Parts: sequence; C-alpha cells; structure tokens
Amino acid sequence: MKANEVRKAFTDFFVERDHIHLPSASLIPHDPTLLFTVAGMVPLKNYFTGEEQAPGPRAITVQKCVRAGGKHNDLDEIGRTSRHLTFFEMMGNFSFGDYFKSDAIAWAWEFVTDVLGLDPERLWVTVHLSDDEAAAIWHDEVGVPAERIQRLDEDNYWKMGDVGPCGPCSEIFWDKGPEYGTDGGPEHGGEERFIEIWNLVFMQFDQLDDGSKTPLPKPSIDTGMGLERTVSVLQGVDSVWETDELNALLRTAGQLTGVDPDSAPEEQLVSLRILADHARSTSMLVSDGVFPSNEARGYVLRRILRRAVRHAYILGVDDPVMGAMVDRFVELMGGDYPDLVKNHDFVRDVIHREEVGFRETLRKGQAILDEQLASLGEGEALSGDTAFLLHDTYGFPLEVTQEITGERGVEVDVERFGVAMAEQQRQAKEARKVAAAGDTGALVALVEEFGETDFTGRADDESTANVIYIDDLVVVLDRTPFYAESGGQVGDTGTISTESGEARISDTRYGVPGLHIHEIDSLTGEVSVGQQATATIDADRRAAIRRNHTATHILHWALRRVLGDHVKQQGSHVGPDRLRFDFSHYEALSTEQAAEIEDLVNQEVLANGPCRHFETTMDHAEHLGAIAFFGDKYGDVVQVLEAGTNSVELCGGTHVRALGDIGQLRIVSEGSIGSNIRRVEAVTGLATVELLREAVARGAAAADELNVPPDELLAGIHRLQAEHKTLSNEYAQLKQQLAVGQAPTLAAQALDGVLVARVDGVDRDGLRDLAVSVRDQPGVHAVVLGAALDGSGVALASAVTPESPHNAGVLIADAKSTIGGGGRPGDELAVAGGKNVEMLDEALDQVRAAAGLS
Repeated sequence: MKANEVRKAFTDFFVERDHIHLPSASLIPHDPTLLFTVAGMVPLKNYFTGEEQAPGPRAITVQKCVRAGGKHNDLDEIGRTSRHLTFFEMMGNFSFGDYFKSDAIAWAWEFVTDVLGLDPERLWVTVHLSDDEAAAIWHDEVGVPAERIQRLDEDNYWKMGDVGPCGPCSEIFWDKGPEYGTDGGPEHGGEERFIEIWNLVFMQFDQLDDGSKTPLPKPSIDTGMGLERTVSVLQGVDSVWETDELNALLRTAGQLTGVDPDSAPEEQLVSLRILADHARSTSMLVSDGVFPSNEARGYVLRRILRRAVRHAYILGVDDPVMGAMVDRFVELMGGDYPDLVKNHDFVRDVIHREEVGFRETLRKGQAILDEQLASLGEGEALSGDTAFLLHDTYGFPLEVTQEITGERGVEVDVERFGVAMAEQQRQAKEARKVAAAGDTGALVALVEEFGETDFTGRADDESTANVIYIDDLVVVLDRTPFYAESGGQVGDTGTISTESGEARISDTRYGVPGLHIHEIDSLTGEVSVGQQATATIDADRRAAIRRNHTATHILHWALRRVLGDHVKQQGSHVGPDRLRFDFSHYEALSTEQAAEIEDLVNQEVLANGPCRHFETTMDHAEHLGAIAFFGDKYGDVVQVLEAGTNSVELCGGTHVRALGDIGQLRIVSEGSIGSNIRRVEAVTGLATVELLREAVARGAAAADELNVPPDELLAGIHRLQAEHKTLSNEYAQLKQQLAVGQAPTLAAQALDGVLVARVDGVDRDGLRDLAVSVRDQPGVHAVVLGAALDGSGVALASAVTPESPHNAGVLIADAKSTIGGGGRPGDELAVAGGKNVEMLDEALDQVRAAAGLS
C-alpha cells in the first residue's frame, strides 16, 4: 500500500465505526508550552481535560507533526537512523469518555491484520506491568499468544504532566525478522528488529499533587500510529527513506545535486536524506504560518532551512535547490493537504529567499570556521566568540556550528557563546501574560453547570445578567456585553452593578474556553452569587476599539493589494487608542507605498460600504474566500466579517456597522520587529483628528519661533539652514586661521625637524588641521599633537612630509593603544581617538621614543 492509501484506509475504517473525521490541526499549537504540534493528541488536549466540549464522543485524525525544537527534538538524528524525521504524520483514533480498552484493542488488531494485511504471527504487543486487564483482552478476546505479550514498566505508562490524566498504554510491534537482530520480542530483542507501529494510551487515572491516583469518571482513549513507519513495514523496506513519498523526494534531491542515492557513500546519503526531510518540514511550517526569524518557531524553521542549504553546499551544489524540492513535495502531498497547493507560490518564495540569502554568507562563514578549526590545538574547543561571530554576522545558528565542529571532533565553548549573546541582545523579552485569578477546576465546573457565557456585546452595550461566581479578583456572569480579550482585541472595561454594590471592571478575558471572567478593579458595597446584575461596558472606549478593529481588516487588504499576496498577518493589537498590525514582508515600506496603502484604506472608508458580521460554517467561510487571522482558533462554526466589498476574513471581534464609522486612518509608524516581519501602527477616528491637530499646533509653534507665517515655515527653515551653513563655514575658516597662526610658534619648538606636543582647547578636526599646518612650516618634517577634548576623550594627530623618514601611523601605533582607542592608520596623516585622558602625557612620551627624541 502507498502512503496516501494508508491515510485513506485508516480514516475510512474509523469513520465506519462512528468516529468524526477531524482535519489535521495547524503545526502551530495553542498550547504555550509547545513550539510545534508534536503528537496527534496535542490539538485535542482540552477535550481530554474537560476544558472544552469535544465535537463528538469519538474522533479520528491524521495529524501533521514536527519534532525539531525544545524537548521534542529529533533534528540531530535526521538522516542517520532508519526512522527519525522532523516532519511526520500521526494517525490516531480517540474516545472522549466513550469506548475503552476492549474496543480500542480489538479495532487496532482488526485494522493491522485485516485491513493492512500484516501477518499476525509477526506482531507483538506490550502492556504495562500493572495492566492485567489489557493483557487479558489481548490474549482472551483477540487471541494473541501469551508468549508474544510482554510487560514493560515506564515505557508503557503515559502522563500528561506531573498532575492530571494518566494511565497505562499498550504498543503493537512488528518483527522485521532474524536478519535484523536477536529474538526476544520488544523487551529483549534487537532494536532494529522489533519496531513499534501503534501506541494505545488508556487514560483512566487522575494523578494528584501528592502522587496518588484516582480513577477518572470517564476513561478515554488516545492512540498514535506513525504513518511513515507503518508504510515502511507495508512496503517491506528497511527504512522510512525507502517508502514511496520519501523515496521520491530523495531521488529529486539526487537529481538536483548530481548524487545518485543508490550508489552514494553514507555521508552523502545522509545529506540527501536531510534535504528530503527538511523540504517536508519547512514547506509545512511555512504553509501553516511560521516565518523564518531569530525567535522561537521562526528560529527553528530558519535553523532547519539553513541546515538543508549547508548539506546541499557540502554536496557541491552552488545553485539554490530548495525551491525545486518544495515543488516536488507539493506535487506528492498536495492531494492530502490542499492548503499546500493553495500556498504553493508563497511557500516556495519564502524558502527560496531564505536559501539565497544564506548562500551569500555561507561560503565566507564556512571559510572563517575552517580557518579557526585549523588553528586549534588537540583537545582545544572552538571559541564562543567565534561561534557568536558566525551566528551574528553570518547567520550560522549555534547548532549548525556545533554540527560542523562535531564532524571534526571539536567542542564549542557554549558558555562563552551565551555570554556574548546576552551582551548583544540586552532586550527584555515580552513576558507571557499570566492568568490573574480563578481556579481552573472551579471555572470548568461553572461551564459544566451553566454553559458557556452568552456574549451579548455585538448588539448591546448593557445587559441584565446573573452573578454565578465572584471572588476578590474576578466576577463571572451567565451573560455579558463585555468582550473577552482574544484575536488581538483588548478586553472591555466598565461596571457590573447589583442592588447592593458595584464592581468597576478593569479587563475581561477567558478563564477557560468559552467562559468570560471580569477582573475587578474596585468594589463598592457587596456583589454576591445569585444576584441579578446590570453589566455596562464603557461605550465610548468600545466604539474606538470597533473602529480600530475593522480598520485592521481593511489595512490587511490594502497591504496585500500594494505589496502582494505573500503578506500574511503575524499578530495584532487592537486597543482604543491605536491599532498595531504585524505582517510578513521582506523590506521596509517606501514612502510611496505607505501613502498608497493609506489612500486605499481611506477610499474604502469614504465609500462607506456596509459591514456584515455573521456566523456560518468553516466550509462555507472558506468557500467565500475568508482569510483566517494568525493565532486565532476556529471551530466548525465561525464568525465572518465582510467589510465593504474587498475584505472577507474570519473574526470573532466587534466591528463597526459601516466603514464610514472608522473615520480617517493615519499610519503613524512602520518598522521591523524581526527577520521578514514588519509592524504598522495606525490611528483612526478621533485619534486621527487629535494627531492632525497636534501636528498643526507644532507647525504653528515652529513658525512662530522662526518669525514667519505658518505657510512659509519650510522657506523659513531653508533660510535658517543656509544661515547656519554660512556661519559654519566662517567658523571653520576662523579655526583654520587660528591653527595656522599657532603653527610658527609650535614649529619653533621642533627638535631635528620633529615636534611632539600637547595642545588643549581644540577639537578633533582642529587638532588635525593644526598638525598639518605645523608640518608645512619650514624645517619641520614630522608632527604629533595630542589634545584632551572639551566634551570627553582624547585625540592624537600625526602628520609627516613625503620626504620624512617617519610614518605617521607608525609614530602613534603604540600611543593610540595607551589612550584606549584606535583610528585608521595613514602613511602621511593619521588621527586616533581614545577615552583615557589621564594617559595622554604617557602616550606622547611613547611617540617621542618612537621618533627617537628620548
């Protein structure tokens, strides 16, 4: 069976058994503890914990996964083993409190033997030491011989964390045969002989803080079957690299590099495998919205890409290859992942640009590294400063440098690298917002008892509600007009009042999915559970937020219109005072582009097109061409915003009724916040009016200072600049005359045609001019002057005639080190600056010695 046939067979098998087929979630998880989606259960975690309602009691997925960063990191193993990949697909069936061990085990056996056709005599199973129930099901109900059921300890026990759901698991192994190692089953046999193809996790306990376990009221099932490993078994090949899809990519890599994978030596074969694997993971990551950068996910993506490019370089390829690898990958996988086809051009462009950019510095950086490695003694480590230079200047991730040095048996001074990195960065990273209050268990219980909060704020600024929870920090209502912070839009503020008290609300957020919690700023009187309350938002603040939020959608459209469809949102912040919009783009906006974007937005605003905010299915939204915003999580039913005639996007925020309500938009700043990521900040409505009013006032004040009418301000500035230039020239001439005037007096102090002297009260340029003037006096052929500068620091100026036996730069070579500075050397004229004023006299003595005067 081919890989695409296995995907379909697995899906069909469980759909026939009443499982809902959920599409693969993004590789960008909503779990802040993970960089990437690393397993099939990651997108379903909240269903198992009860924080979210599952779409049904049973589900099946074929989930995209990446393991290339943090504790889930297989990157260093890629190409060197028969089964490790950065990108892989995890097939899984799940029960959310529905069926349990008996059905899970029976269906797993039926699928591998009847559907996949694997020989039952070559299948082994393992269970946990304590799991007599699973062992009995395998033996008594399924019929697996007792000698092929083995009990393992930690390898067959799964935990979500230190506390929470946990339980034993059972694995199915395939015996590749005696030629691959010793017998003895998974517990005792050869690792290459017995390979795991399916893991069945039985979530049946809740682990508490004290380490004790209590039975879960609704035991659940989580299984994971690696597609690539399973396909290697079905196709009777020794490794995943020989399976149909990966082998096709491997051969494309061979064609591009001129290296035949059938006859290549092992190290070249490793490089080809890395190209094939990394083309898969980078294509999928970029398609899912990860962009190469120097932070978090973007850094891992950049590291993978640059690792692939380096291995192409090792194979002697000078031309870019990753774009062609992307093309082949999309051709192979596009049928199962339509987003790859839709994003093909964008993905190819991003990866190609990153490769071309890195290739420009790879050769030079590799040469520096080779030179440094050649100079090391036996057992000596590569300097952390060198590793940092390669990272900072040549774009070598530390791990790539370590990989290269490791190939030659050399360590890297990682500690010193860390010091250099800390010194360079010196920027506080934005801390993750920590949940302020509310016991999660209590909040989940509220959802179970009362349901999710009924949000009334799309239509109303004030609603009547019931208080269902309150503590010192938060209050929870059964319905509310307060918007909970999400999708970049800030939470609402306002008041919640009852007959006995009033709470002033400073923010609103989600305590658990679907439940709005209102953070209390101050409380007057008493508000109690069970009371009827009036919830009122700050309407003017919300109106400003609405304007800014709808404006981000029109801004997004205008950016794509002017810059191209590669522009994708990478984050946003929508507050009452301004909006911030982060997007993918390779260079700064020109003045003309920024003006065109502003004009497009304001033309839409003036056209005053209607805004329609409605609920529909995800499928229908995609049919309408709706664009999803980065970082938002969407279910089967979504909110769609049609803003005017050009913008259709998914959004659950609050918006204006017509575009004219936004008022004029004005871009106030644009800049880079990371590699290939730009940020625009803008204002709308009354904030724009205030901005323009302040600009006019500043212009009037400036005109008043220049004593010109406001409409002649620019002419007044030009006139003032011309006067300043004239005065500066006159001042320079006077300094020159002063220097020339002192020159004869100083020249008279020369010994054998050489003068070394301290001259204070001049600036750096004046010192140089004076040195030249003295040098040009009769009988003088070499001059070195030193001065303590008026502001801070010290300067040296050295000047010699063409006939002088001295060299200007050599005369002050030692002295400039003494004053703690440097400068460009010159044969006839050299100037140096430093910070050690107290060392000036000693430095001049060194010059006298160099000139033979002492």
